[in-house]
Amino acid sequence: MRRLKVLLSAYACEPGKGSEPGVGWNMAVHLARHHEVWVLTRANNRPAIEAGLAKNPVPGLHFVYHDLPPWARFWKRGQKGVQVYYYLWQLTAIPLVRRLHQEVGFDVVHHVTFVKYWAPSALAFLKGVPFVWGPVGGGESAPLPFWPTLGFRGILYEAARTLARALGELDPLVRLTARRAALALATTPETANRLRKLGAKRVEVLSQVALSEEEIDCLGKLPPPEPKPVRFLSVGRLLALKGFHLGLMAFAQSGLEEAEYWIVGDGPERKRLEALARRLGVAHRVRFWGALPRAEVLRLLGQAHALVHPSLHDSGGWATIEAMAAGRPVICLDLGGPATQVTEETGFKVPARLPEQAVAEMGAAMLKVGCDYKMYLQIGEGARERVKEEFHWIKRVQSLQMLYKGF
Repeated sequence: MRRLKVLLSAYACEPGKGSEPGVGWNMAVHLARHHEVWVLTRANNRPAIEAGLAKNPVPGLHFVYHDLPPWARFWKRGQKGVQVYYYLWQLTAIPLVRRLHQEVGFDVVHHVTFVKYWAPSALAFLKGVPFVWGPVGGGESAPLPFWPTLGFRGILYEAARTLARALGELDPLVRLTARRAALALATTPETANRLRKLGAKRVEVLSQVALSEEEIDCLGKLPPPEPKPVRFLSVGRLLALKGFHLGLMAFAQSGLEEAEYWIVGDGPERKRLEALARRLGVAHRVRFWGALPRAEVLRLLGQAHALVHPSLHDSGGWATIEAMAAGRPVICLDLGGPATQVTEETGFKVPARLPEQAVAEMGAAMLKVGCDYKMYLQIGEGARERVKEEFHWIKRVQSLQMLYKGF
């Protein structure tokens, strides 16, 4: 395939990071091995990007920085106002990408981050060049029977998210973005359905989550833990949508009297989860580690038998892929991104019909992990192989290469 001139839009893009910044960075670096790549990103990412390129130069990779003027961003602090800022960032980038296209003459333009389908992309406003949108996600929703388990704060969040998404789908600029996409990539089937309703003509499902060769090698070197004591691990922000309350209830019902449950992360739900552990009578076997550096999380993963990831809506699931790469089975709900990652050979996908049913089936999965070590090792090996085959950045870019050929 000839070397194309590709423009990526990656609002979030930083080396050495996971989640959205990792998607932007890894997509850029791995695509630049095959094409000449320009990346439009935020100016505040520049120090980290330049430091990363100084250590590991990437030929054929160019960065273009854009931000709103200082007077228009003084109100943005951390996550506060980030969604409004992102929307304005996309709109104000339109003149810049038009000038870039006139100067360079791109063969393909590709929106990478944010991985969010209900906001417009500046690249959709370029004419005469194929526009790839995604993978984008966010079409997943917490099943209504689970809403009463979320607590007041969690219900409020879900209601606000549902309203924001509905308003986004009514936005004419979002609809224009969908219609102009030569190819729309969705992280999950749920998002794919929403992209089609917005007017996207060609939609395919492709996860945004992948690991580098170095990450897969590092995680693959973690040996399996000893059969006892059995330890379960959950990692993530302590938010109601992550479903860790369901994990705690399943742990209490599992019947594994000597097992331990470790929860890594912090957030507004921590006190509620600690109180739940006490009510269930398992507080002495549940440890809340708080937020930890990545190296410490990997150390704990090496001591755990399985990852419990009962998220009620996740477009991706970085923790699930990292656990699978380490040979740890994943226990998750059959929802969103994790449902596309985990198979019967690599973990346990539990249908999310009712909270009581999901808790009971997750508890049964925990019992299987704790009681059948041979099966456990077999599933762990299957998980490692699946990551190598399906969630490797080299393989992901190869898939994109094949899609680019169609233009």
